[in-house]
Amino acid sequence: MRRQIPRFVSEDEERAFWANADSTEHIDWNSAERIAFSNLAPSVRTISLRLPEHLLENVRFLANRNDVPYQTLLKMLLSEKVDEELAKRTPTRFVSTRKSTKRSFRTSTKKVSG
Repeated sequence: MRRQIPRFVSEDEERAFWANADSTEHIDWNSAERIAFSNLAPSVRTISLRLPEHLLENVRFLANRNDVPYQTLLKMLLSEKVDEELAKRTPTRFVSTRKSTKRSFRTSTKKVSG
């Protein structure tokens, strides 16, 4: 039987409780469901990433061809690959629930004259 979660007088009291409590004693995480907070803005962090020049040129070329900013394309490609890898290695209930993009940016064999 799960322990009952106490009533808290303040957020500070609740924060202090959860800092030391084991949530599995109070919550059955196996029956938990993922929910999306669609109105929240996603948090982002700026990073510095060194890429070989030819890779960056290819990404910019693909982005231009698909009429999207190259950084957006990089995020989309990275996100798709991470989701694929998680799906292979992670139980289904923990796989990303982000909204999938309507456009797929898989590389194609289409030749572009230039």
